[in-house]
Amino acid sequence: MFVDWTYALRDWATYLDAAWLSLKLSLEAFALAFALGLLGALARRSRYAVLRAPAAVYVEVIRNTPVLLQMFVAYFALPSAGLRLSPVQAGVLALGVNVGAYLTEIFRAGIQAVPRGQREAARVLALSPLRTFAHVVFPQALRNVYPAVVNQLVQIILGSSLLSAISVPELTGTAMVINSRTLLTVQVFGIAAVLYLVLTNAVVLVAGLIGRVAFRPPLRPSERPRPLSAVRRLLPARSTRPVQKEA
Repeated sequence: MFVDWTYALRDWATYLDAAWLSLKLSLEAFALAFALGLLGALARRSRYAVLRAPAAVYVEVIRNTPVLLQMFVAYFALPSAGLRLSPVQAGVLALGVNVGAYLTEIFRAGIQAVPRGQREAARVLALSPLRTFAHVVFPQALRNVYPAVVNQLVQIILGSSLLSAISVPELTGTAMVINSRTLLTVQVFGIAAVLYLVLTNAVVLVAGLIGRVAFRPPLRPSERPRPLSAVRRLLPARSTRPVQKEA
């Protein structure tokens, strides 16, 4: 067994390159999702129905269809409409559009949670609507939803494994190739699982540090993204029922 693990680890450089590609593609998709989510939230809160209706359709369609199907549409269907994308471009587009729909609702909830008095105070100070949103509303809204936004970034990293279905050599796709060559299924996918855990928890840790620096006052411990959250979700819930002593 030890020899098998040693043989599987001979491709460690390939694993690291694939993990770096997964992280890079995830960050690109998250940047797209962040922009779409912010624009979608503003459209959902617009007074004009011509903006609200497309945003609502976008959210409902994307949130109620599988992300893998959306990847297939981006990679196989868009070329028939004259838009040819590489596997990487199609994967980033699909992940960004998918998570953007969720961020739309997250940002909308965060903006609604900002007290109306904050906007009225900015109006009294003669701030323009754009400056009011940029300097008063959005910083408070982002603070309210920051853990949920970080969680969506983690979901993108995990969802990047689906890019293997359209031949992107990310971590899962690379593991499948190595497994077909070595036939060490447990070892190969075990290494990939460990790398996903390292990636997600490193991202959560960095995001927590950024949140502590960016927000004043700093986020409370209950508001900060927590490392090893992916591991804790796999553990069974602890029972809170008190143990009864026998008479």
